[in-house]
Amino acid sequence: MIDKKGLELQIEEVREKMYEAYQSPNNYTEVLRISQELDDLLNKLNGEE
Repeated sequence: MIDKKGLELQIEEVREKMYEAYQSPNNYTEVLRISQELDDLLNKLNGEE
């Protein structure tokens, strides 16, 4: 079973990491990679995996 609270904390950390990457110029490849990681975590939270 997935620890929902732990997953929510991990999602928030990845969101912050994505925002920091977004603020760096010409770092869109990293933003995309982090965004995909965030999508995977959100899917887990919503029970799609």
